[in-house]
Amino acid sequence: MLDFRADDRQRRQGESIVPMINVVFLLLIFFLMSARLVPPAPFETAPPRADGAEPATGDMLHLSAAGDLAFGDLRGEAVFAALAARPDGAGPLVIRADAGVEAAALARLAARLTVEGRGPLRLVTVPR
Repeated sequence: MLDFRADDRQRRQGESIVPMINVVFLLLIFFLMSARLVPPAPFETAPPRADGAEPATGDMLHLSAAGDLAFGDLRGEAVFAALAARPDGAGPLVIRADAGVEAAALARLAARLTVEGRGPLRLVTVPR
């Protein structure tokens, strides 16, 4: 009679998990390299819908439905001081406004930013 238990033990000792660990690390590196690391929005906004919406890149100014402003970690009127310190030629200023913001409030903000020389301005929209 043959004893198969000795062969099973030898085969189990010979199997390695190194290839599986290699695959896990390669997947981890892939996801880290392909991920887009963006700081979270200071408050939830639902941008307006428009035809031909394009992704906007640049410094992001957030405007909530209640009219609250945020730029990085700053809130309220401190935003305008930070925008004044922004270097000229830094690219467009992207406004991510909530769809519930009144058009007049957005127009007043755009006018103030333009007068202070903070243009060009871009408005974030989502496709219809």
